[in-house]
Amino acid sequence: MGEVLSQQEIDTLLSAISSGEIDAEDLQKEKEKQKIKVYDFRRPNKFAKEQINTLELIYENYARIISNFLSAQVRSNIQMKVASIEQVTYEEFIRSIPNPTLLTIFTMPPLTGSLLLEINLQFGFQIIELLCGGEAGTSFNVRELTDIEKIMIKDIFEKFIENMKLAWEDIIEVEPYFESLESNPQLNQTLSPTEPVALITFIIEVAGIQSFGNLCIPYLSIEKISDKLYAQYWFDNNSLEQNEEYKKNIERKLLSSKVNLNVVLGKTNLTVKDFMELSKGDVLPLDKLANQPLNMYVEDKIHFLVQPGIYKDKLSVQVVDIVEKDVK
Repeated sequence: MGEVLSQQEIDTLLSAISSGEIDAEDLQKEKEKQKIKVYDFRRPNKFAKEQINTLELIYENYARIISNFLSAQVRSNIQMKVASIEQVTYEEFIRSIPNPTLLTIFTMPPLTGSLLLEINLQFGFQIIELLCGGEAGTSFNVRELTDIEKIMIKDIFEKFIENMKLAWEDIIEVEPYFESLESNPQLNQTLSPTEPVALITFIIEVAGIQSFGNLCIPYLSIEKISDKLYAQYWFDNNSLEQNEEYKKNIERKLLSSKVNLNVVLGKTNLTVKDFMELSKGDVLPLDKLANQPLNMYVEDKIHFLVQPGIYKDKLSVQVVDIVEKDVK
Protein backbone atom coordinates (compact mmCIF):
# COMPACT_ATOMS: atom_id res chain seq x y z
CA MET A 1 0.00 0.00 0.00
CA GLY A 2 1.29 3.48 -0.88
CA GLU A 3 1.95 6.14 1.73
CA VAL A 4 -1.22 7.95 2.86
CA LEU A 5 -0.96 11.76 2.82
CA SER A 6 -2.24 13.84 5.72
CA GLN A 7 -4.80 16.56 5.08
CA GLN A 8 -2.11 19.23 5.57
CA GLU A 9 0.13 17.56 2.94
CA ILE A 10 -2.80 17.38 0.51
CA ASP A 11 -3.58 21.08 1.00
CA THR A 12 0.10 22.01 0.47
CA LEU A 13 0.24 19.93 -2.74
CA LEU A 14 -2.95 21.50 -4.15
CA SER A 15 -1.66 24.96 -3.27
CA ALA A 16 1.64 24.29 -5.08
CA ILE A 17 -0.23 23.10 -8.19
CA SER A 18 -2.47 26.20 -8.13
CA SER A 19 0.50 28.55 -7.82
CA GLY A 20 2.34 26.83 -10.67
CA GLU A 21 5.19 25.54 -8.51
CA ILE A 22 4.25 22.03 -9.61
CA ASP A 23 2.99 21.26 -13.08
CA ALA A 24 -0.10 19.00 -12.92
CA GLU A 25 0.92 17.38 -16.22
CA ASP A 26 4.37 16.53 -14.86
CA LEU A 27 2.73 15.13 -11.76
CA GLN A 28 0.53 12.88 -13.88
CA LYS A 29 3.53 11.68 -15.92
CA GLU A 30 5.42 10.87 -12.73
CA LYS A 31 2.42 8.92 -11.46
CA GLU A 32 2.21 6.91 -14.70
CA LYS A 33 5.96 6.27 -14.59
CA GLN A 34 5.60 4.74 -11.13
CA LYS A 35 3.07 2.23 -12.53
CA ILE A 36 5.58 0.95 -15.09
CA LYS A 37 7.51 -2.12 -13.97
CA VAL A 38 10.90 -2.74 -15.52
CA TYR A 39 11.03 -6.12 -17.31
CA ASP A 40 14.19 -7.63 -18.74
CA PHE A 41 13.24 -9.76 -21.76
CA ARG A 42 16.66 -11.40 -21.64
CA ARG A 43 15.71 -12.84 -18.23
CA PRO A 44 12.01 -13.76 -18.36
CA ASN A 45 10.42 -14.64 -15.02
CA LYS A 46 9.38 -18.20 -15.72
CA PHE A 47 8.86 -19.07 -12.07
CA ALA A 48 5.52 -17.75 -10.84
CA LYS A 49 5.49 -16.15 -7.40
CA GLU A 50 3.27 -18.91 -6.03
CA GLN A 51 5.66 -21.56 -7.36
CA ILE A 52 8.56 -19.80 -5.61
CA ASN A 53 6.51 -19.72 -2.39
CA THR A 54 5.77 -23.43 -2.69
CA LEU A 55 9.44 -24.29 -3.25
CA GLU A 56 10.28 -22.20 -0.20
CA LEU A 57 7.81 -24.20 1.93
CA ILE A 58 9.19 -27.49 0.61
CA TYR A 59 12.78 -26.57 1.42
CA GLU A 60 12.02 -25.02 4.78
CA ASN A 61 10.71 -28.46 5.66
CA TYR A 62 13.82 -29.99 4.04
CA ALA A 63 16.07 -27.76 6.16
CA ARG A 64 14.41 -29.05 9.34
CA ILE A 65 14.82 -32.66 8.16
CA ILE A 66 18.53 -32.14 7.42
CA SER A 67 19.08 -30.32 10.73
CA ASN A 68 17.70 -33.33 12.61
CA PHE A 69 19.67 -35.79 10.46
CA LEU A 70 23.01 -34.00 10.89
CA SER A 71 22.52 -33.40 14.62
CA ALA A 72 21.90 -37.12 15.13
CA GLN A 73 24.76 -38.11 12.83
CA VAL A 74 27.53 -36.07 14.48
CA ARG A 75 26.03 -35.80 18.00
CA SER A 76 26.15 -32.01 17.85
CA ASN A 77 23.58 -29.25 17.41
CA ILE A 78 23.45 -28.23 13.73
CA GLN A 79 20.92 -25.74 12.38
CA MET A 80 20.00 -25.35 8.73
CA LYS A 81 17.48 -22.81 7.41
CA VAL A 82 16.42 -21.18 4.15
CA ALA A 83 17.99 -17.73 3.75
CA SER A 84 16.49 -16.74 0.39
CA ILE A 85 14.99 -18.01 -2.83
CA GLU A 86 15.08 -16.22 -6.17
CA GLN A 87 15.19 -16.73 -9.90
CA VAL A 88 18.60 -16.25 -11.56
CA THR A 89 20.31 -17.60 -14.65
CA TYR A 90 22.47 -20.71 -14.50
CA GLU A 91 25.55 -18.63 -15.36
CA GLU A 92 24.90 -16.29 -12.42
CA PHE A 93 24.58 -19.27 -10.11
CA ILE A 94 27.87 -20.83 -11.27
CA ARG A 95 29.73 -17.52 -10.96
CA SER A 96 28.41 -16.89 -7.45
CA ILE A 97 29.81 -20.05 -5.86
CA PRO A 98 33.45 -20.48 -4.77
CA ASN A 99 36.05 -22.74 -6.31
CA PRO A 100 36.79 -25.27 -4.88
CA THR A 101 33.46 -26.21 -3.30
CA LEU A 102 31.25 -29.26 -2.71
CA LEU A 103 28.95 -29.58 -5.74
CA THR A 104 26.53 -32.50 -5.84
CA ILE A 105 24.80 -33.41 -9.10
CA PHE A 106 21.62 -35.46 -8.75
CA THR A 107 18.38 -36.36 -10.49
CA MET A 108 14.90 -36.49 -9.00
CA PRO A 109 12.26 -38.09 -11.28
CA PRO A 110 9.58 -37.17 -12.23
CA LEU A 111 11.52 -33.87 -12.35
CA THR A 112 13.58 -33.90 -15.54
CA GLY A 113 17.28 -33.25 -16.02
CA SER A 114 19.95 -32.67 -13.38
CA LEU A 115 19.73 -30.59 -10.21
CA LEU A 116 22.67 -29.15 -8.26
CA LEU A 117 23.33 -28.85 -4.55
CA GLU A 118 26.40 -26.78 -3.58
CA ILE A 119 27.71 -26.40 -0.04
CA ASN A 120 30.77 -24.50 1.10
CA LEU A 121 33.91 -26.52 1.85
CA GLN A 122 33.97 -24.97 5.33
CA PHE A 123 30.92 -27.09 6.19
CA GLY A 124 32.59 -30.21 4.76
CA PHE A 125 35.67 -29.84 6.96
CA GLN A 126 33.53 -29.21 10.04
CA ILE A 127 31.47 -32.37 9.45
CA ILE A 128 34.59 -34.46 8.85
CA GLU A 129 36.12 -33.10 12.05
CA LEU A 130 32.99 -33.97 14.05
CA LEU A 131 32.71 -37.45 12.50
CA CYS A 132 36.31 -38.10 13.52
CA GLY A 133 35.62 -37.07 17.12
CA GLY A 134 37.16 -33.60 16.93
CA GLU A 135 35.90 -30.07 17.54
CA ALA A 136 34.30 -27.97 14.79
CA GLY A 137 34.48 -24.57 16.47
CA THR A 138 37.37 -23.22 14.42
CA SER A 139 37.74 -22.13 10.81
CA PHE A 140 39.59 -24.37 8.36
CA ASN A 141 41.91 -23.50 5.50
CA VAL A 142 40.21 -24.17 2.18
CA ARG A 143 41.92 -26.94 0.21
CA GLU A 144 41.06 -29.92 -1.95
CA LEU A 145 39.64 -32.94 -0.10
CA THR A 146 41.66 -36.10 0.22
CA ASP A 147 40.24 -39.37 -1.17
CA ILE A 148 39.21 -40.54 2.30
CA GLU A 149 37.55 -37.19 3.06
CA LYS A 150 35.67 -37.36 -0.27
CA ILE A 151 34.26 -40.79 0.68
CA MET A 152 33.08 -39.47 4.06
CA ILE A 153 31.45 -36.40 2.52
CA LYS A 154 29.89 -38.44 -0.27
CA ASP A 155 28.08 -40.62 2.30
CA ILE A 156 26.68 -37.49 3.98
CA PHE A 157 25.60 -35.92 0.69
CA GLU A 158 23.90 -39.10 -0.47
CA LYS A 159 21.71 -38.78 2.66
CA PHE A 160 21.12 -35.10 1.80
CA ILE A 161 19.74 -36.13 -1.58
CA GLU A 162 17.79 -39.11 -0.22
CA ASN A 163 15.96 -36.89 2.30
CA MET A 164 14.50 -34.74 -0.47
CA LYS A 165 11.97 -37.52 -0.94
CA LEU A 166 10.51 -36.70 2.49
CA ALA A 167 10.45 -32.96 1.79
CA TRP A 168 8.47 -33.43 -1.44
CA GLU A 169 6.07 -36.15 -0.29
CA ASP A 170 3.16 -33.74 0.36
CA ILE A 171 3.43 -32.39 -3.19
CA ILE A 172 4.55 -35.27 -5.37
CA GLU A 173 6.38 -38.58 -5.00
CA VAL A 174 9.96 -38.15 -6.18
CA GLU A 175 12.88 -40.59 -6.49
CA PRO A 176 16.14 -38.72 -5.75
CA TYR A 177 19.31 -40.30 -7.11
CA PHE A 178 22.86 -39.17 -6.29
CA GLU A 179 25.02 -38.96 -9.43
CA SER A 180 28.37 -37.36 -8.57
CA LEU A 181 30.30 -35.04 -6.27
CA GLU A 182 32.57 -32.42 -7.84
CA SER A 183 34.78 -29.60 -6.53
CA ASN A 184 35.15 -27.28 -9.55
CA PRO A 185 31.82 -25.66 -10.53
CA GLN A 186 33.31 -24.11 -13.67
CA LEU A 187 33.66 -27.56 -15.24
CA ASN A 188 29.96 -28.28 -14.86
CA GLN A 189 28.10 -27.45 -18.07
CA THR A 190 24.83 -29.29 -17.53
CA LEU A 191 22.67 -26.29 -18.56
CA SER A 192 22.67 -23.35 -20.95
CA PRO A 193 24.18 -20.21 -19.32
CA THR A 194 20.91 -18.30 -19.81
CA GLU A 195 18.65 -21.06 -18.44
CA PRO A 196 16.45 -19.67 -15.61
CA VAL A 197 16.86 -21.51 -12.33
CA ALA A 198 15.40 -21.24 -8.86
CA LEU A 199 18.27 -20.59 -6.47
CA ILE A 200 17.54 -21.60 -2.87
CA THR A 201 20.20 -20.42 -0.44
CA PHE A 202 20.65 -22.13 2.93
CA ILE A 203 22.51 -21.04 6.05
CA ILE A 204 24.09 -23.93 7.97
CA GLU A 205 25.37 -23.20 11.46
CA VAL A 206 27.83 -25.63 13.04
CA ALA A 207 29.37 -24.77 16.42
CA GLY A 208 28.54 -21.09 15.96
CA ILE A 209 30.18 -20.87 12.52
CA GLN A 210 27.95 -20.25 9.51
CA SER A 211 28.37 -21.82 6.10
CA PHE A 212 26.26 -21.39 2.99
CA GLY A 213 24.62 -23.88 0.69
CA ASN A 214 22.82 -23.38 -2.62
CA LEU A 215 20.28 -25.56 -4.37
CA CYS A 216 19.83 -24.98 -8.10
CA ILE A 217 16.52 -26.13 -9.62
CA PRO A 218 16.24 -25.43 -13.38
CA TYR A 219 12.84 -24.38 -14.66
CA LEU A 220 13.08 -27.18 -17.25
CA SER A 221 13.14 -29.67 -14.36
CA ILE A 222 9.79 -28.60 -12.88
CA GLU A 223 8.07 -27.57 -16.11
CA LYS A 224 6.09 -30.82 -16.42
CA ILE A 225 4.90 -30.73 -12.80
CA SER A 226 4.63 -26.94 -12.44
CA ASP A 227 0.84 -27.08 -11.91
CA LYS A 228 1.45 -29.09 -8.72
CA LEU A 229 3.34 -26.16 -7.21
CA TYR A 230 0.20 -24.04 -6.92
CA ALA A 231 -1.73 -23.93 -3.63
CA GLN A 232 -5.00 -24.64 -5.47
CA TYR A 233 -3.62 -28.02 -6.54
CA TRP A 234 -2.90 -28.93 -2.91
CA PHE A 235 -6.44 -28.10 -1.81
CA ASP A 236 -8.01 -29.97 -4.74
CA ASN A 237 -5.69 -32.94 -4.23
CA ASN A 238 -6.14 -32.99 -0.46
CA SER A 239 -9.90 -32.70 -0.89
CA LEU A 240 -9.86 -35.65 -3.29
CA GLU A 241 -7.73 -37.73 -0.90
CA GLN A 242 -10.00 -36.83 2.00
CA ASN A 243 -13.08 -37.83 -0.03
CA GLU A 244 -11.46 -41.13 -0.96
CA GLU A 245 -10.51 -41.77 2.68
CA TYR A 246 -14.05 -40.87 3.75
CA LYS A 247 -15.49 -43.32 1.23
CA LYS A 248 -13.15 -46.06 2.43
CA ASN A 249 -14.16 -45.45 6.06
CA ILE A 250 -17.85 -45.63 5.15
CA GLU A 251 -17.28 -48.79 3.12
CA ARG A 252 -15.30 -50.38 5.97
CA LYS A 253 -18.04 -49.64 8.48
CA LEU A 254 -20.78 -50.87 6.15
CA LEU A 255 -18.96 -54.11 5.38
CA SER A 256 -18.48 -54.81 9.09
CA SER A 257 -22.15 -54.20 9.93
CA LYS A 258 -24.26 -57.19 11.04
CA VAL A 259 -27.55 -57.95 9.29
CA ASN A 260 -30.29 -60.55 9.83
CA LEU A 261 -30.62 -63.32 7.24
CA ASN A 262 -33.84 -65.33 7.04
CA VAL A 263 -34.58 -68.32 4.82
CA VAL A 264 -38.29 -68.95 4.18
CA LEU A 265 -39.14 -72.57 3.46
CA GLY A 266 -42.52 -71.62 2.03
CA LYS A 267 -45.89 -70.13 2.83
CA THR A 268 -49.44 -71.42 3.33
CA ASN A 269 -52.80 -70.02 4.35
CA LEU A 270 -54.71 -71.33 7.36
CA THR A 271 -57.92 -70.30 9.00
CA VAL A 272 -57.80 -69.43 12.65
CA LYS A 273 -59.87 -72.55 13.36
CA ASP A 274 -57.35 -74.81 11.54
CA PHE A 275 -54.47 -73.08 13.30
CA MET A 276 -56.06 -73.68 16.70
CA GLU A 277 -56.54 -77.39 15.87
CA LEU A 278 -52.91 -78.03 14.82
CA SER A 279 -51.22 -80.88 16.70
CA LYS A 280 -47.98 -82.84 16.64
CA GLY A 281 -47.56 -84.81 13.39
CA ASP A 282 -49.78 -82.64 11.22
CA VAL A 283 -48.42 -81.91 7.73
CA LEU A 284 -48.77 -78.46 6.19
CA PRO A 285 -48.50 -78.20 2.38
CA LEU A 286 -46.37 -75.18 1.36
CA ASP A 287 -46.29 -73.14 -1.85
CA LYS A 288 -42.78 -74.45 -2.69
CA LEU A 289 -41.85 -77.71 -4.38
CA ALA A 290 -39.14 -79.82 -2.73
CA ASN A 291 -36.70 -79.20 -5.59
CA GLN A 292 -37.33 -75.46 -5.83
CA PRO A 293 -34.83 -72.93 -4.38
CA LEU A 294 -35.84 -71.05 -1.26
CA ASN A 295 -35.95 -67.30 -0.71
CA MET A 296 -33.31 -65.75 1.54
CA TYR A 297 -34.12 -62.32 2.99
CA VAL A 298 -31.57 -59.73 4.09
CA GLU A 299 -33.49 -57.85 6.77
CA ASP A 300 -36.89 -57.51 5.08
CA LYS A 301 -35.86 -57.74 1.42
CA ILE A 302 -35.29 -60.81 -0.71
CA HIS A 303 -31.75 -60.89 -2.11
CA PHE A 304 -30.82 -64.53 -2.78
CA LEU A 305 -32.25 -67.86 -3.90
CA VAL A 306 -30.76 -70.74 -1.90
CA GLN A 307 -30.80 -74.54 -1.78
CA PRO A 308 -31.00 -76.22 1.68
CA GLY A 309 -28.54 -78.91 2.69
CA ILE A 310 -25.98 -80.09 5.26
CA TYR A 311 -22.49 -78.58 5.64
CA LYS A 312 -20.11 -79.79 8.34
CA ASP A 313 -23.00 -81.51 10.14
CA LYS A 314 -24.98 -78.27 10.25
CA LEU A 315 -28.17 -77.33 8.48
CA SER A 316 -27.08 -74.85 5.81
CA VAL A 317 -28.09 -73.21 2.57
CA GLN A 318 -26.15 -72.71 -0.64
CA VAL A 319 -26.67 -69.56 -2.73
CA VAL A 320 -27.75 -70.56 -6.22
CA ASP A 321 -28.84 -67.19 -7.59
CA ILE A 322 -28.93 -63.49 -6.82
CA VAL A 323 -32.10 -61.46 -7.07
CA GLU A 324 -30.33 -58.56 -8.77
CA LYS A 325 -33.33 -56.29 -9.14
CA ASP A 326 -33.40 -55.84 -5.39
CA VAL A 327 -29.66 -55.51 -4.84
CA LYS A 328 -28.52 -51.87 -4.52
